[in-house]
Amino acid sequence: MSGRLNGPGAGDILRRVMPPRLYVNIDHVATLRQQRGTRYPDPVAAAVLCEQAGAEGITAHLREDRRHIQDRDVRLLRQTVRGVFNLEMAATEEMLRIALELRPDFCTLVPEKRAERTTEGGLEVASGGTLERVVTTLRQEGVGVSLFIDPEPAVVERAQKMGAGTVELHTGYYCDAPARSPEAARQLARLQAAARAAGEQGLRLGAGHGLDQSSVGPVAALPHLEELNIGHGLVARAVMVGLERAVIDLRAAIAAGASAREG
Repeated sequence: MSGRLNGPGAGDILRRVMPPRLYVNIDHVATLRQQRGTRYPDPVAAAVLCEQAGAEGITAHLREDRRHIQDRDVRLLRQTVRGVFNLEMAATEEMLRIALELRPDFCTLVPEKRAERTTEGGLEVASGGTLERVVTTLRQEGVGVSLFIDPEPAVVERAQKMGAGTVELHTGYYCDAPARSPEAARQLARLQAAARAAGEQGLRLGAGHGLDQSSVGPVAALPHLEELNIGHGLVARAVMVGLERAVIDLRAAIAAGASAREG
């Protein structure tokens, strides 16, 4: 026997065995730098430390207003990230041009509002508009596409029809609910339903927004989940314990949560 897993069920078997991958969002390292207009801390150096500590990928959101990550950052990240480089961006002509120049491993398309403190909700996934055109162009150019969406099965289905290969479920509603409250249970059930829908649609599944070491466990147990994008909560803990320890501990929390997955 070769020991390889083959056949249509192999992916699901591996997902049950392997915990979701951790992609560290290093935006808020850049936030500290931009707050004072200094050259430090360097998000590119932070990405190296995260990968050395075991992160499987790096995520960076190049916003239209350039409030944290800058164009130079994403160029250097593309050259230096050894794992997966995920570029978060709005579905605009400017960002499409940058993505086609950079050729990240994949792009996660997210909604943006100039006045928001952070991303407030998932994309409005509707056919015939700019979003669909950007998705189509990226796919035609060989760049993977993920859509950041609210955890609703109907939205998952629309994302699949639009041509996305991956959906990232917005976990902010779950994270905002009081821990172990009825509302947290309701939001987790929403995530579970959307995760099952992603599996049924044959989509790769990610999740993120607002997660930290204390809240990630139940999300890591979602069916079909392959990757988690976590930034602010990890960077905040790194202020206290250091970046390496924060990554190691978060990966351990993800693995512990994933061990509760249904067979």
